[in-house]
Amino acid sequence: MTLSLNDLPSPQAFLIDLDGTLVDTLGDFVFVLNQVLAELGQRGVTREFVERTVGQGSEHLIRSTLAEVGADAALYEDAWARYQRHYEAANGEHSDVFPGVLAGLQGLRAKGLPMACLTNKPARFARELLRRKGLDGFFDQVFGGDDFERKKPDPMPLLKTCEALGTPPAASWMIGDSSNDAKAARAAGCPVVLVRYGYNHGEPIEAVDADRFIDSLEELLA
Repeated sequence: MTLSLNDLPSPQAFLIDLDGTLVDTLGDFVFVLNQVLAELGQRGVTREFVERTVGQGSEHLIRSTLAEVGADAALYEDAWARYQRHYEAANGEHSDVFPGVLAGLQGLRAKGLPMACLTNKPARFARELLRRKGLDGFFDQVFGGDDFERKKPDPMPLLKTCEALGTPPAASWMIGDSSNDAKAARAAGCPVVLVRYGYNHGEPIEAVDADRFIDSLEELLA
């Protein structure tokens, strides 16, 4: 049973995911992965494959991609190096900020509460993407998947982010788009709100254990 936003503990901070929550980055992933695969002499992957695979970090994405096309797993290190080079160049070129995100972030920022962007994306790519999309100024902290020893769905990134913001997990809302975000939030003791428009490994988002589902970040302002 989901709760009304008014039934949740009053927020003292917002922890917001990036890919699938703030920015539709599938185009970037598809473009970069297919560049890498072409250089390795492998067939490409589809947008549908990428949509159900993203969210658990770039390392997982690359290993899963090699397996998908039947490539030798030993190509991972080469693929990873190529992926980083191509992603750095293409970061944000084939992606768009989701509708309602800018107004939602402006409204949340106006509340005067600390905000962090918390993603499994490598930190340097996350910070550069936010900068290129004009979203970097909204966040007090930006943490990527390589900033901590473990990634979401482990609770460590959320607990460390709450510590950095100086807010208790029970009053730090996690805003995301997938079961990874929800599992991490539940384990950390954070309220969790999921957007309906993101990427959830090909599974129905409303089957995930979350406190609330929304169609736009602007709904958080109600």
